[in-house]
Amino acid sequence: MPVHAAEPELRLVSAVVWDRPESWFGGLSGLEIDRNGRDFIVIGDRGSVIRGRMIRLEGRLSAVEVLSRQPLRDAQGRPLGENARDVEGLALGRDGRAFVSLEDPHRVARIDLDSGRLHDLPGHEDFNAFAVNRGLEALAIHPDGRLFALAERRAGDNGTTRLYQFHRGHWRVSHQVPLSGPFVPVGADFDDAGRLYVLERTLSPLGFRSRIRRLDLGSGPGLIETLLTTGPGRHDNLETLSVWRDQAGDTRLTLISDDNFLPVQRTEIVEYVLKE
Repeated sequence: MPVHAAEPELRLVSAVVWDRPESWFGGLSGLEIDRNGRDFIVIGDRGSVIRGRMIRLEGRLSAVEVLSRQPLRDAQGRPLGENARDVEGLALGRDGRAFVSLEDPHRVARIDLDSGRLHDLPGHEDFNAFAVNRGLEALAIHPDGRLFALAERRAGDNGTTRLYQFHRGHWRVSHQVPLSGPFVPVGADFDDAGRLYVLERTLSPLGFRSRIRRLDLGSGPGLIETLLTTGPGRHDNLETLSVWRDQAGDTRLTLISDDNFLPVQRTEIVEYVLKE
């Protein structure tokens, strides 16, 4: 009798609520965690870059410490205006280069994490056609240095969305990612093997739902694994995704919710371990 390998699955290991009284805190939408699993950078919808440290006890998150906050600035060093600082995605490469995606206007920029200064990249013709609040939510850097972006939208009526790749100074559509059900992309990251993890969400009358899928871009569009689908209200509005490997060699996925600066929502940090 043949032996079949178990399907990969995500197991929840931590869930904590993060709260601070400052007016800049909230609306968190992009996250990168260092390889040590402790130091992190997160960005917020009101134009902040926050550096911090995650504190764990026996492998589980217990607290979060903020080390610094830097407001986002334009290339000349001026603070971004209220209508130009809606940051959605964050990607940090192994070489230290960092990028953010922004909405209204829809664009991607290289960011100096020390100064908060942004330097816009050339755009793609599709970006100007994105609807308000339906822009480039997911940003990720492949281990080989290529930058990828996904929008929170469907590309036409064919049930797909476009995966954009920035390489050698310009954007191109590298893949058509199939979508199913009501879910749309809001976060993404690559693992060490170059597989793309995509965080998706939808809102039901009973609360937010999340889904995480994994794509092997080198194997064509057919190889897509669904690792997690949550029921309504299981978590809040999860928007950030960072994939990293812990000291035990396990792949971990850390996610943070965007509370939209609303008192009825919360900033929740959840962490899953991949079992396969």
